Amino acid sequence: MVEEFLLGERPHLTRLEVNDLAGVPQEEGFELWRLLGFPQTSDDDEAFTDADVEALRQASDLARLGVLDDSSRAALVRTWGRSFARLAEWQTTLLADLATSAPDGAGEGEAAERLVTLAAEILPRIDSLQSYVWRRHLASAANRLFTSGDLGSGGPPAEVHQAVCFCDIVGFTSRSKELDDAELVAWLETFEDASTALIVEHGGRVIKNIGDEVLFVVDAPAAAARIALALVARGEDDDDEFPRVRAGVAYGEVVARLGDVFGPTVNIAARLTSVARPGTVLVDDGMHEALAGEASDEETGHDRETETPAYRWRRLHRTPVKGYSRLRPWSLREPR
Repeated sequence: MVEEFLLGERPHLTRLEVNDLAGVPQEEGFELWRLLGFPQTSDDDEAFTDADVEALRQASDLARLGVLDDSSRAALVRTWGRSFARLAEWQTTLLADLATSAPDGAGEGEAAERLVTLAAEILPRIDSLQSYVWRRHLASAANRLFTSGDLGSGGPPAEVHQAVCFCDIVGFTSRSKELDDAELVAWLETFEDASTALIVEHGGRVIKNIGDEVLFVVDAPAAAARIALALVARGEDDDDEFPRVRAGVAYGEVVARLGDVFGPTVNIAARLTSVARPGTVLVDDGMHEALAGEASDEETGHDRETETPAYRWRRLHRTPVKGYSRLRPWSLREPR
């Protein structure tokens, strides 16, 4: 009942029939299905509808138009599949919770009927809202592209200069053992909601949340420093529900691909976070040079604090970490 409602009709086609009706080679159709993360079916399973035929035709058209070429198709389709799979899991759980909150004595069949009724009322609104959110993000990304002046002949550059920051919760493992499932989810949502609001407010972009950690990028190093310091300050406030955190920030060339970021700058930011003490912000030489200008070891010394109008700095000893044996971070603090 639920599947038929969500798909628009009862599944009645096999995967071989879908490929034939769409006019797409069998191997290409199977590969797209796999990349999207859908369950594999046998050749005899009637698991598909006319909507699957149309979707396969559209994917084939995008490939013919050069949007999904051989080099980008796998990565782009795989990203779609993962993103929507996570979103669908959350939305299904939400609908199921509403459906099973029926009065005592309601059977499983009644819960399924209630789920269909709720879906009929809620899903069109979710569908419309998702399209709106996507278009707003598309407009924002396009605006960044056109205002950067780096269109080039084939689109945006592979590398840009950005500040990359990781911020993670201190003592997450031990704390999570003390909480039940609902409390743990609420605690993480407090962290994600508050950190996202602060990041966006200062012009940053959240790349992803990874459990107890958030990764974000900012075009302006000064804005990245303000965000990191503000996150740490909230964590040190005993009256704030925001958890205690630590952060690492690096500035340099970043490779942007399919909404994610890669490269040595990202790796250094991650390493800095791993060695930062609770309630502190560590930055690399790139961030220090961007915010305070170059300073030699003779001028700063080891563990000697210096101050600029905007920040206090402390040059720390060399910190060997995986892949970067000569990493020498700076501790960043608010001015006195």
